[in-house]
Amino acid sequence: MILCARFAPGESDAALSSLVALAEGLTPTVQALPPDGLLADLRGAEKYFGQDAERLAALLRVRALAHFGLGCAIGLAPNAMLARMAARDAGAGTTRVVRPDEVDRYLAVKPVRALDGVGRSTARTLCAYGLDTAGRLADAPPGTVQRIVGARAGRELQERARGIDRTPVVPNAAARSMAAERTFTRDELDPVHHRRALLALAEELGVRLRGAHQVCRSLSLTVRYADRSTTTRTRGLREPSAHSPALTDLAYGLYAALGLQRARVRGISLRAEGLMAAELAAQQLTFDPADDRARRIEAVADRARARFGPRAIVPGTLSDAA
Repeated sequence: MILCARFAPGESDAALSSLVALAEGLTPTVQALPPDGLLADLRGAEKYFGQDAERLAALLRVRALAHFGLGCAIGLAPNAMLARMAARDAGAGTTRVVRPDEVDRYLAVKPVRALDGVGRSTARTLCAYGLDTAGRLADAPPGTVQRIVGARAGRELQERARGIDRTPVVPNAAARSMAAERTFTRDELDPVHHRRALLALAEELGVRLRGAHQVCRSLSLTVRYADRSTTTRTRGLREPSAHSPALTDLAYGLYAALGLQRARVRGISLRAEGLMAAELAAQQLTFDPADDRARRIEAVADRARARFGPRAIVPGTLSDAA
């Protein structure tokens, strides 16, 4: 069986690598699903430990609670796609199991939007033809589906509608996102402190991205409140970047769009999404000497941090926290 675990959003961003290591105590085949999930292939572990997948899932849940205080929703199914779907159905602290003989019944009433590879536009098109559930999509004539969405896409979608997914669980898969988080020592009302945290997070992500020779396409901001509820907003950059000022400006824009009024904020996390190799990203020439100078200074600062530590150079606004 394949296990998919989803942890509490916002709180697990920074702990995901540790949670993956925790799951690796059960099986070496663990793949991170940033920002807050993981996949684990338990087929070898079931034989090794002499336990079924449900017992191993319960063990992972107990360990996550004991080590990190994080609850999780777990899905168990014959393949990765079904496991992710089951995890979305599971409530916090519960496990949803889809056994091989239950796949057809499980998928029959699922909306097509729940299938991998079906976005809003594709779902709208399929629904217009009456193919609004995975069961109806699976039973439709292949030629009809392929005329609607294309030959290759039609074949792949019908396979998924029948519960077929050949995607393997890939250990140490390249991260698709990178997160940083700040938790306040007390519920923070002051927007100035919120913005300081955002600046620190954007600087941290910029340094880490440049150190990994990566850029991101978008940022996702999550604000966690005193009652443990969260708000998340995502916005794309004008061009893929790891330039700290560009990340900071976007983070400030996301925060301003929330329109918080005296909100009691417990923590803030910022996630860089859509990562790609820096050498593959195109940069728009600005012919702006100030921008060119800022990037040269940033490169010098990165070299100083690499030699003397991450706190060797920080923005002046954050200097008293160094």
